Amino acid sequence: MSTTDGRTSTRVRAALAAVPAALLLTAGCSSGGEGPGEAAGGVPVVEKGKLTTCTHLPYPPFQFERGGKVVGFDVALVDLVAKDLGVEQEILDTPFENFKTGAFLNSGECDLAAAGMTITDERKKNVDFSVPYFDATQAVLASRRSGVRTLAEVKARKLRLGAQAETTGESHAKSQGFDPVAFESSDAVLNGLRTGQVDAVVIDYPVVQGWLKDKANAAAFVLGENVDTGERYGFSVKKGNDRLRAAIDKAITDAKADGTYDKLYEEWIGPLPEARP
Repeated sequence: MSTTDGRTSTRVRAALAAVPAALLLTAGCSSGGEGPGEAAGGVPVVEKGKLTTCTHLPYPPFQFERGGKVVGFDVALVDLVAKDLGVEQEILDTPFENFKTGAFLNSGECDLAAAGMTITDERKKNVDFSVPYFDATQAVLASRRSGVRTLAEVKARKLRLGAQAETTGESHAKSQGFDPVAFESSDAVLNGLRTGQVDAVVIDYPVVQGWLKDKANAAAFVLGENVDTGERYGFSVKKGNDRLRAAIDKAITDAKADGTYDKLYEEWIGPLPEARP
């Protein structure tokens, strides 16, 4: 995920017609009301009856708009947390740069951040992470006309490589000696490949899987090598918010134990890996 576009946060409500990206999402029941409060188990929330999630749209299959609602794998998992807490999930679309600093968590705008976000030591300095909920790899996607399948081939032929700004893909590309074209969102990455701004991109494999479900994309692009960077995704909370972190951990652990996680994985991402640690 990315971005450094500097947009201010946008509270996602149906009433804001000028904000087409998202609408309020719900899970479980709500007591309603404004101002801070407590959810089940004494978990503090920034708005009574709500579990407010910061994300950055779009980032399919983790979070994106469909039919006037924000949906996706991350959204579905956080809905499980909200259900356990007896509140509704509400989405805030925010710049991804704030996920590294925890700015919107520290300011009380959000309870947690969910954005297909890699757990890193640098980010741990500013936020607390849940248990990992997703093991991810990067993938190379190239235009068919380029004839390349690997980063080595892109480099050897001096072709243009793209990545999403502030993501593992961009960091990995730079570590391999590339100066990738940085795009502010996953949609912008795909558009850059479509329009020939770049010849290949490196981005999260599940994102590529989603793109290739579209017949036009499958005809125009080819999936190249997978790049295992060892990244694992987590949800983040304000440092010291142990009650909410524990509630998130429990929801993830329970979902994996009772089969809910696998069902959501298949629904939003695709076939389960043959073996998952």
